[in-house]
Amino acid sequence: MIYEGKAITVNMIEDGIAELKFDLQGDSVNKFNRVTLEDLNAAVEAIKGNADVKGVLVTSGKDVFIVGADITEFGEAFKKEEDEIAAWCLEANQIFNTYEDLSVPTLVAINGIALGGGFEMCLASDLRVMSDKAKVGLPEVKLGLMPGFGGTVRLPRVIGADNAIEWICMGGENKPEKALKDGAVDAVVAADKLHEQSVAMLKEAIAGTIDWQARREAKKSKLKLNTMEQMMVFETAKGFVAGQTKGQYPAPIEAIKVMQKAANGDREKALAAESKGFAKLAKTTESQALIGLFLNDQLLKKKAKEFDKQAKDTKKAAVLGAGIMGGGIAYQSALKGTPIMMKDIAEAGIELGLSEANKLLAKRVEKKKMKPLDMGDTLNRIRPTLSYAEFGDVDTVVEAVVENPKVKKMVLAELEDQVSEDTIVTSNTSTISIDLLAEDLKRPENFLGMHFFNPVHMMPLVEVIRGKKTSEEAVATVVSYAKKMGKTPIVVNDCPGFLVNRVLFPYFAGFAGLVRDGADFQAVDKVMEKFGFPMGPAYLLDVVGIDTGVHANEVMAEGFPDRMKADYKTSMEVMFENNRYGQKNGVGFYKYETDKKGKPKKVVDETTYELIKPVVADAKEFDAEEIIARCMIPMCIEVARCLEEGIVDTPNEADMGLIFGIGFPPFRGGACRYMDTVGMAEFVALCDKFADLGNLYKPTDRMREMAANGESYFG
Repeated sequence: MIYEGKAITVNMIEDGIAELKFDLQGDSVNKFNRVTLEDLNAAVEAIKGNADVKGVLVTSGKDVFIVGADITEFGEAFKKEEDEIAAWCLEANQIFNTYEDLSVPTLVAINGIALGGGFEMCLASDLRVMSDKAKVGLPEVKLGLMPGFGGTVRLPRVIGADNAIEWICMGGENKPEKALKDGAVDAVVAADKLHEQSVAMLKEAIAGTIDWQARREAKKSKLKLNTMEQMMVFETAKGFVAGQTKGQYPAPIEAIKVMQKAANGDREKALAAESKGFAKLAKTTESQALIGLFLNDQLLKKKAKEFDKQAKDTKKAAVLGAGIMGGGIAYQSALKGTPIMMKDIAEAGIELGLSEANKLLAKRVEKKKMKPLDMGDTLNRIRPTLSYAEFGDVDTVVEAVVENPKVKKMVLAELEDQVSEDTIVTSNTSTISIDLLAEDLKRPENFLGMHFFNPVHMMPLVEVIRGKKTSEEAVATVVSYAKKMGKTPIVVNDCPGFLVNRVLFPYFAGFAGLVRDGADFQAVDKVMEKFGFPMGPAYLLDVVGIDTGVHANEVMAEGFPDRMKADYKTSMEVMFENNRYGQKNGVGFYKYETDKKGKPKKVVDETTYELIKPVVADAKEFDAEEIIARCMIPMCIEVARCLEEGIVDTPNEADMGLIFGIGFPPFRGGACRYMDTVGMAEFVALCDKFADLGNLYKPTDRMREMAANGESYFG
């Protein structure tokens, strides 16, 4: 044994080859935490001091290679000043440099995922052999960061600046074929041959057959691009990335700037530039928000795992109400392997549901995400029916009929008599109270909400709504089924609109008030899109469906009349009265034409202005800050209310619900993170500025308390 630590061991294996193995104790994965970095430093020093070592083979004792840095350590580290963060990066890099400068050849055997710092370790090695099951990449931009352990320095010198920019700015996980094609690895081999082939290649390097010194020198030198080539590569890339990110994500641009700055420098100068760039990004609100989302996601996965202990397995499911929504639910269940009955009262509904599922599967085949044979197998997992004859052994049912409490109650009562006593029954209602729907059920403990978002195949969120009488086993079973369908479940308690729609409609109310007061709905859309939403409120209402919006608004107004019942006629109501329902019938706030790809394209319709004229004030120009404040304040206050009332357990889940459910800008992290960024004292002061607009703009007592005490949601 040359070295033994808590994360790394070094053993001599054969012919002077030392195997440096990453195997972090007490963890299921390897990651670059403080312990691992300290171990790497000590292990490399031990190798340097051993004259018998002729080559170093780097391996992993786990299914993954190294998943990257330990993100849980970022919180404290990033509270430091920029120069301290840069110094921390350089300290870590010194360890990587010492490893890279060993007097013997080094080879890394990449057995599984190698991301971020894990892949940067691979780049510090002279040779890289990759399993055909592995993936490699530098995903730091997804956290609002850039590589900080030499990724922007070594990768462009290994695969060329063009490829490196793509890898770093896209932040993707690259499969073996791409890694080999771009030159990021030297060989791809079958997983069961990885160790054997890696040893063989390392022996070649030791024997001098492979010129590992030249490879190493290239990584430590300046980029092989002249001044003109550098300008073309980097300036073109900056322009393209700026267009893609709309100035909302600074990390990819900063990474390109750093690579450009370091192009003519040696390794030390280049690493110094990278460390400064990393530190600069670490202090941005965008990185804090995106790191927060990552940690939120980890929390959700942990909570879902806890539910697994109580859950019953859904081996056979059913959906009531075929149509677009029912067809989407059936498709998603079948795609992920759970057979599902799809029932409707009419043949036309069945045909519509099957057509939707068929269309979605055909698209997967077209994009080569699925083989035609697999498409047939998936379709076979959907059993259309007009009767309840085969419902006796169904584990979980999703009711997805028309959004009408009387109809739903009737269907649910009928269904309860057709399924076993153990069957879990759910409703896909978007707004109707679960307790209301459960009133006449014999087994309310087996009933809860399972709210999918449209389109089902694209939207990752499922709200799992617990009623007053819902059992924990029922909640756990539905959480487990949602996970099985590839969705992110968030458990919430019952109230009108639950979490997502409850906080979305105050946002729409803020928009409605602006239009009433003379704002141009197009101008509002543009401001909120620039703020980061995928579409502005008018466009979103058109996509949701104006008729759906009016119905949901009525439910919300009834549930929360003190603040959600408008005392004026809204522009949305005018659209509804004029049968302008949005995309579904080709005209709402905007008109919709079909583009070359067959997708709806919005076009300005001057008729809209004429129609809403009687219910709006004279045209008035509002600055962007006021538009943002008037739309965001009602949403944020309602999120605070949901937390205080226990509708949702944690700010983490509330924020993820908004990100996944309504497209809240990820770089702002969600409503709670947004309030933290503004500062609660400043946010409450902003609310007070618009107090004359009514109760939607009135912060809660708890918010005022947080403002007074300097508290925040995430500390």
